[in-house]
Amino acid sequence: MEKLFTRIANYVAHLAGLPSTFAVCFLIIVAWGASGPMFGFSDTWQLIINTGTTIVTFLMVFLIQNTQNRDGTAIQTKLDELIRVGKAHNTFIGIEHLTESEVEEIRKKCEQAAKRHDTAVKKANAQKRGSKTHA
Repeated sequence: MEKLFTRIANYVAHLAGLPSTFAVCFLIIVAWGASGPMFGFSDTWQLIINTGTTIVTFLMVFLIQNTQNRDGTAIQTKLDELIRVGKAHNTFIGIEHLTESEVEEIRKKCEQAAKRHDTAVKKANAQKRGSKTHA
């Protein structure tokens, strides 16, 4: 069931992003608008477009969320693998499961470490330049 839903979700998401899909939807809206005088701009005429767009919007919200969840998980998995095989700290693997305040604390520590590193690099470069001028 999950694989079938994923295949359908991917296919519908792909179709929804096509220019031709936009064009068809635009033409539907134009046809609906143009038919207004013929139906006297009745409540039923308005209800048709409102119901249709509500149904499509309702379904697309869940489809888009499913696609974003899978994409986010795939990206996190790829980043985790890069961390695992690289020189980064393995403690960063899985931090997307922490609370927002825990992630913010880690981000602040990373910023502080980056600033310390930048300061050390600037100091080392200044010392190199100073030793070259004395030589």
